[in-house]
Amino acid sequence: MAALKQSEMNSIREMVTAHQTSASKLGAFAGQVQDPQIKQMFTKASQDASQGAQKLIQML
Repeated sequence: MAALKQSEMNSIREMVTAHQTSASKLGAFAGQVQDPQIKQMFTKASQDASQGAQKLIQML
């Protein structure tokens, strides 16, 4: 794979930050809800966002 340009790296870093923020907020939401199905939905979404961030980090 060709080397990433600085602007591309900056865009990926911004996406990583967005994914990490989403994962954190979704995890917090999961901790606040009582309904098990909604809790599971938020937990899964949080995990997916964390995994997305990790995949993006590997691109850097």
